Order: sequence, then C-alpha cells, then structure tokens
Amino acid sequence: MKNTTLARCLAYAFSDTGGQLVFCVISFYLLKFYTDVYGISAAAAGTILLIARLIDAVDAPIWGIIFDKTQSRWGKSRPWFLWLCVPFAFFGVLTFLTPDLSYNAKVAYAAITYVICSILYTGINTPVTSILASLTANPTERITFTSFRMFGSKLGVLIVNLTALKLVEYFGHGNDRQGFMVVMPIYALGSALLFLFAFWKLDERVKEVPKNISIWQSFSAIKGNWPWIIIFISSLFFWIAFISRISISAYFWEYTMHRKDLIGPANSLDFISLAGILVLPFFVRRFSKRTAWIVGLIGAVAAQFVIWFGIHSGSLTLVMTGWILGIILSGIAMAMPFSLLSDSVDYGEWKTGIRAAGLLTAVGAAFCLKAGSGLGGALPAWILDWSEYVPNVAQTPKALFGIEAGFIWLPAVFYAIAVIPVFFYHHFERMEPKIRQDLELRRSAAAAMDAAV
Repeated sequence: MKNTTLARCLAYAFSDTGGQLVFCVISFYLLKFYTDVYGISAAAAGTILLIARLIDAVDAPIWGIIFDKTQSRWGKSRPWFLWLCVPFAFFGVLTFLTPDLSYNAKVAYAAITYVICSILYTGINTPVTSILASLTANPTERITFTSFRMFGSKLGVLIVNLTALKLVEYFGHGNDRQGFMVVMPIYALGSALLFLFAFWKLDERVKEVPKNISIWQSFSAIKGNWPWIIIFISSLFFWIAFISRISISAYFWEYTMHRKDLIGPANSLDFISLAGILVLPFFVRRFSKRTAWIVGLIGAVAAQFVIWFGIHSGSLTLVMTGWILGIILSGIAMAMPFSLLSDSVDYGEWKTGIRAAGLLTAVGAAFCLKAGSGLGGALPAWILDWSEYVPNVAQTPKALFGIEAGFIWLPAVFYAIAVIPVFFYHHFERMEPKIRQDLELRRSAAAAMDAAV
C-alpha cells in the first residue's frame, strides 16, 4: 500500500495550514497588536510572551506524556485534531479581543488568553509532528510528507499575510480593534475545518506493539538519544532567530524603511520558501540531510548581512533580496528538524526499546517552537523598550537602532548558534538504514509471538 498518496499528503499539509491560520497572526502581528492597538507597553508585551513560554516548559512534556498514553480507535495522535480544534480556535479569537479594561486588567487579560491559546496550540500542533512516525516507516517518505506539511504551513502564512491587515482595515473602517474582532473568527473557523479534514483523511499505519510505558520510561527515551539532542538544541536557537525576525518586521518596514505598505506583501513572501522546501527530497538524496540543514542555517545568516548592507546603502532592492534569501534558506532550516524528529523517535526505540513519539516530538518540536517564539518575541520587545520606542510617531535614532538590532543582528546571532550542533549529525544519519532494518525485524518478531499466543 502506498503511503504517500495525494489525499494523505494534502491532509497532512492542511493540518499545518489550520494551525497557521491562527498561530501566524500571533507570530507576525501579536506584538504590534499589543503595543499599537491594545495599548500595552513593549516591556509588558515581551514579558507576556516570555511567561507563556515558561509555562510551555511544563505543558509540552505533559502533552507528550498524554499523547504517548493515548489509546483510541483512531490512534495516538490523530484524535487530538478532533478533540482540540474547536477550543484552539475559540481561544485564538479571544486572544485578539480588546475589552475596555484598566491597564493592569488589560495586561492580565492578554496574558491569560494568550497563555491558554498557547497551551492549546502545543496540544494540537504536537500531533502534527508526532503522527509522522505513524504515517510511514520510510525515512524518504517522511521527507515527502514533511515537504507537503511545509507547503501547508506556508500556504497558511501566505493566506494570513495577504489578507489579515487588509481585512482588519476593511471590517474595522479605521478601527483596528473592531477589525480584529471580525477577522479572527473567520480564520478560527477555517482552522477548525482544516483540522477536521486532516482527522478524516489521515490514518496511523505504523503499528507499535502496545506497551504500558511509565512516565520515567518515556523520559528514558531521551537519555543518550544524541540525534534528538542535536535537533532540540538547533531548533530552539533557530526559532528564537526566526520569530525575532518576523515579530519585529512590521516595525522595520514602517519605521526603518518608511514603507508601511510593504508589511503585508513582504510577510506574504514567506510562501516562496517552498522553492527550497519542495526540492528537499531530491537534495537530501543527492547530498545528505545534514548538508541541507547546514546550508539553510548558514545561508540565513548571510541573508541578514545582505539586508544590513541594503539598509546602509539605501537600496530597497538589496533589502528585499536579503529578505527573500532569508525566507528561502530559513525555510530549509525549518523543515529539516520536523522530518528528523521521526528518525530520532526510531533511534530512541532502537536504543532503549521505548517508542516515545509523543514526548520526543512535544519537547523536540512544540517546546522548541514555543520557547523560541517566546524568547524571539520577548527579546525584540525588550530591545524596543530599552530604545524608548513610542508607537505611531517618527522614531528617534536610538529607537531606530533598537529596531535594526532586533531585526538584523538578533536573528543572525541565533541562526549562527543553531548551526553548531548540526555539524555532529552526520554519524547518526549514516546509522538510519541499520536502525530501520533492526526495528522491522523486532516488530515482525513481536507480531509473530502475538499471533502464536
């Protein structure tokens, strides 16, 4: 039976489209929404983003353990698309509501709604990653599924960035609070429907031998799992870089480049990262996964320097060139860990006999994404506060320096740090054929014993 049918690939793609219809609005626009629309200080907004991420240090492992213990007629990961799609959509709407409260109550409301939305996103996004190990046992097919997933993710980002600000302006008639109140339910409904489609079309075909795994045993799948540790470290620093770049991009286009009209179009260009992602299956077959990963991260650093040179030479063309190169190359660097996490699940099972797909993907993907998002949103916000940024006015040289630091140098530094552990991945990549063969023999033997009993 072919695993990578078009229907299954599209269903997997749309699972990430559904998540992005809400989370993309948060990633790209929440910081500016807090400071410029809801009237929360940059320092308070940054602290809210960080607090949510500290909570993720607890909720991501808890979600992972819950997923590993899930037993249902639909599988381990798939049922969570059904169970969480409506709560996630609902709190996505609440995050962008703006009740007329005192300042401290505003901060509290923003923190509570965002934290709950963030917890639910961990719950519904982690199965998008963990289900990959159950869709197919073939590492090459996993790359194909991941490429489709990235297509779905970028499609969601494209839809949001092409339409969000325009729809807010259209429905708000100059009142952004009212605009977001109308627009977010539209995205939330689309998110829930796409998750339901993914639930309908995906099935978990790689059957593991049912085991009653304790919490301690789940965590033991991390011990000595060096492929997972490499993915975890690199992913955490990658997401700090990526989110810091996009969370402050609206400030950059409006105040540094004086082109507020480019905020939506520039962010919409994120879709062209597919140019790199869609050739990944061919690239990794010709070279290696590690090489693709390194090229993406080092290229993302170089792109930041192109933008800096464009700013100081007064060339919008160079700035856009660096922006586009950064999008394409960071897209490659983003896609690789999602695919490799399933291989690290296999490695953990091969080494310890414990298949903890839920925990490994919750911490290795969701926690890194959320912790990186928190720090990637908080650090630029604190830089804005330090540089004495004032919303909706011409910025001082100090504020402009802060915007440039958050947009250029913060991402460049963290992309550079993210590449360091990747250089050590080649040893484990060479072990994949043996690991796959050994696991197939173990599963066949276990199945034969069950049949004999």
